[in-house]
Amino acid sequence: MIEPAAPVGPGERRRLALHARRRSDGKVILGLKSRRSWRVAPIETCVVAVPALVAALPALRRLAEPFLEHPLSAPTLHVTSTLTGLDIDVTGVERRGGGLSADARARAAMASDGDVARLSLAGEILYQAREPVVRLGQAMVCLPPGAFLQASDSAEEAMARFLIAHSTGARRIADLFCGLGTFTFRLAALAPVVAWDGSETAVGALRGAIGAVSGLRSIDAGVRDLDRRPMTARELEAVDVVVFDPPRAGAAAQAAQFAASRLERVIAVSCNPATFARDARILVDAGFVLERVLPVDQFLWSAHIELVGAFRR
Repeated sequence: MIEPAAPVGPGERRRLALHARRRSDGKVILGLKSRRSWRVAPIETCVVAVPALVAALPALRRLAEPFLEHPLSAPTLHVTSTLTGLDIDVTGVERRGGGLSADARARAAMASDGDVARLSLAGEILYQAREPVVRLGQAMVCLPPGAFLQASDSAEEAMARFLIAHSTGARRIADLFCGLGTFTFRLAALAPVVAWDGSETAVGALRGAIGAVSGLRSIDAGVRDLDRRPMTARELEAVDVVVFDPPRAGAAAQAAQFAASRLERVIAVSCNPATFARDARILVDAGFVLERVLPVDQFLWSAHIELVGAFRR
């Protein structure tokens, strides 16, 4: 059964990737790339973004200027609205010529006025007034520079509700490709959770938040490359429900281990329907049935759709 799509309305997107360029007259423009083009369309507002991001656009334009120091730089400001202010990680700055000069770094830090919690350059912190913090279920998690986060809080909540509904009654849950713990802390309200992800910084942030949350079952989180070293069928005997949320490439190797195991329930979260279908085929061929699918439409006015699917053997 395909459920009605979970919608996300205007003004809810908490993350933007903004491109900065210098025009021939020297003026800095900040905006979004035109469709199928390298041309940057300057913006003065954004109807899909949360108000905090829209209000910050003039300040972000000023902040971008030092990162255009080198003529070959094409900076992108990855901006996330957190509970403690904006987190900004800048990529696309030319490094072969020596990278950003000390003067430009100082000017960028000085331009971090307003509600900027942290400014980083490809993960290297240039300025920090306070830790950027996000709420994941009951946990308050410090966001590492450049870390993955669902684009909107309401989409994350819709996915989490689906996962909880289809994990009820579990004795032990595996949360694979867990990231910061987007779903880990919510699942731990039901049962003990073993969580794996390939990002050391994400798992470190997850672990750092565990001690401050009360009332949850145990969480055992570790770093593991699940593409090269998937959780094996034998290891999966210790759990009875698996949640997996891989990147766009999907998780064929991990799905093959699900197929070889004695698991009864698997729940997949996917940002790519094509790889979702490929991994689903592996499960269905092994005797699983795809019982329910929740489409999540969190990228307003685009063709992109995300899926959450519940499989039962």
